[in-house]
Amino acid sequence: MTYWYEGPLAAFDTETTGVDVETDRIVSAAVVVQDAPGTRPRVTRWLVNPGVPVPAEATAVHGLTEEHLQHNGRWPAPVMYEIAEQLAEHAAMGRPLVVMNAPFDLTLLDRELRRHRASSLDRWFESTPLRVLDPRVLDKHLDRYRKGRRTLTDLCEHYGVTLQGAHDAAADALAALDVVRALGRRFATRLERLSPAELHTLQTGWHAAQARGLQAWFARSGSEEIVSTDWPLRPELPAAA
Repeated sequence: MTYWYEGPLAAFDTETTGVDVETDRIVSAAVVVQDAPGTRPRVTRWLVNPGVPVPAEATAVHGLTEEHLQHNGRWPAPVMYEIAEQLAEHAAMGRPLVVMNAPFDLTLLDRELRRHRASSLDRWFESTPLRVLDPRVLDKHLDRYRKGRRTLTDLCEHYGVTLQGAHDAAADALAALDVVRALGRRFATRLERLSPAELHTLQTGWHAAQARGLQAWFARSGSEEIVSTDWPLRPELPAAA
């Protein structure tokens, strides 16, 4: 019997102008597909001219300058359509989608679709639901008492995954996919009987509990930062009055 972590997986990642899902933009994205561990992944990349300034702080992270994107990037509208279409195709084929910190990348994609296509990410999954595997949520639930940070780089180090070219969308997507496979093998006795659909539902509750714990920690620290409990997609904010 082949368990989900040994079977076909797809992974999605973005690089952006910043960390605000409501206002920042996608500058590059990638979808990586692998049919089984050790097989050669298939990679689709997109480079986007966001039509807005690219802060130096963002360029320092991913290396994409505003000038480079203006000359080599495509307009957002067709790119967002192509990304959503490809994710929907993978869902229809039954491939779970690996997304590290899914509420960031998927919400950002949703906002870009609303901004440039007068659409939403949910519309693409009305007939075939999206099944997301988020290595950050899975790791925090399955190994909750481990101390230390849980960025993609940290998870790669912990699970023995090679990350070459961090903050490149394709490299990060492939690394996240490899982390999920490694995580599945390490916690096989707890995961192998669960389907991706069941895991998707469970992660909704796990993430909410994790967010509430972080919110409580912020409160004790005197921080006013708000932590969203929504996963894998944050709802659209109500329009300003």
